[in-house]
Amino acid sequence: MNIQEIYDKLYDRYGPQHWWPAESTFQMMVGAILVQNTSWRNVDKALIQVNPYLTPESIENLPTDQLAQLIRSSGFFNIKAKRIKAYLTWFKTYDYDVNKVKEIDQQQLRRELLEVNGIGRETADVMLLYAFDKPVFVVDAYARRIFYRMGFEMPSSYDAFRSLVEKELPDNLAIYNEYHALLVEHAKVHCKAKPVCNGCPLLAICERRLD
Repeated sequence: MNIQEIYDKLYDRYGPQHWWPAESTFQMMVGAILVQNTSWRNVDKALIQVNPYLTPESIENLPTDQLAQLIRSSGFFNIKAKRIKAYLTWFKTYDYDVNKVKEIDQQQLRRELLEVNGIGRETADVMLLYAFDKPVFVVDAYARRIFYRMGFEMPSSYDAFRSLVEKELPDNLAIYNEYHALLVEHAKVHCKAKPVCNGCPLLAICERRLD
């Protein structure tokens, strides 16, 4: 059993996921902040409300309290409104130009994102991967659950977990893009909090650690 084999089996079962689910790169960035500590269903509701303002310039001109009310369904809406505004302050230093950001070295860009108020490691890596085309493994609760049940002894540290996976995968943006999405899909279909092991594409290589 290895990390590439898990990817291959998930890809064979679920196929390409076409992630991140967004109509624009900026919507993807906002969604990455909104999804913190909530479900995507709640994010969808918030995005519908904020959609008329979903350009950097419009959000910049929107009062923070008004933005908060628009994203209310995402939870922690006052905090998230401030985080979106803080992110915009950083993004504006690149003239709201995604292509300018893509030119930055991956490690430098990650450091800059982590300096933005409210942007933690998982959110930063999601943005690196889906907005700025940087090959990085996103460590979320689904990845931790699946790898643990499979029998891996993964580090508790976010970056140690991420680095360990990245050592086992080719430096291929498409694989990282799909891997995160496939793990999310698998966690929703089979590897739920209460797992549905019958028909699981990983069953033959899973240690089924359910404690």
